[in-house]
Amino acid sequence: MHELPDIAIEFLNYMETIRGKSKNTIIAYSYDIVLFLKYIKMKRGYIASDMKIDDIPVRDVDSYMLSNISLADLYSFLSFAANQRDNKNYARARKVACIRSFFKYLYKMKIINDNPSLELESPKITSRHPVYLTLEESKRLLSSIDGENKERDYAIITLFLNCGLRLSELINIDINKISGDTLTVIGKGDKERTVYLNNACIEAIKDYLKVRPANQVKDKNALFLSERKRRISKRSVQYLVKKYINASDLDTDKYSPHKLRHTAATLMYKYGKVDIRSLQQILGHENISTTQIYTHLDDEILRNAVNANPLSDERK
Repeated sequence: MHELPDIAIEFLNYMETIRGKSKNTIIAYSYDIVLFLKYIKMKRGYIASDMKIDDIPVRDVDSYMLSNISLADLYSFLSFAANQRDNKNYARARKVACIRSFFKYLYKMKIINDNPSLELESPKITSRHPVYLTLEESKRLLSSIDGENKERDYAIITLFLNCGLRLSELINIDINKISGDTLTVIGKGDKERTVYLNNACIEAIKDYLKVRPANQVKDKNALFLSERKRRISKRSVQYLVKKYINASDLDTDKYSPHKLRHTAATLMYKYGKVDIRSLQQILGHENISTTQIYTHLDDEILRNAVNANPLSDERK
């Protein structure tokens, strides 16, 4: 954040400490604000015409410059993000959320007299079906796990497929947060929630703890350790998931740790008769609308529903 003007840094501090936004959201917002301010300086001709946008400094952006930004400037920036940065609807929607919050803060702090973002509309987000493994593919993935770290890797994949954990939640599991059939994790926005473990998860964790290193461990409370006896990293988990996806003859470009989270949610919804509110709590979604993507029906169910119509066999 060192390249941001002070007012932008103060805004990000406010969003983190008062509004409770996660560190990942703050990082994303800082990137968005930097790019936005660079674009405004370029559009208004505040820099040399031959300067590339990535080289434009923004530390000198002041209240005068911010006060002269219009709604047209905001839409122009979104057009730039789409055409020059290849930002899709989701990325542009995040930029809209960031800009709205930023200008709301500027107006609240009396740095600007008018808020140009009040009428700023967000790109329409089309609902997408989650990508997930079928039940048979999930079993195949579990059966592919082998090698020197098979107990650890089996426990990791098992937790993904049974509990629907986020990658950040999984790597940050502490041993002292496991009690019987419950696990306490820290989710988005640093919100704590209880995850219930089924027999497969309990047994997989027990088997791993039997072989988990005990000596010279850097983070003694971390459940999952790397070969260097440190808390396992996101990249290491992404790598091992990709390795076993490949060993299962599945598409490594299609599946990732987050897709295993989708798989757990879909399997719970299809086979566990889990209602949408319970699924929301299990996954740690703040809004029910996020959870509703799992209420999709696969093509076979739709086909059977149409064929079950009593008029399906009627002919002239």
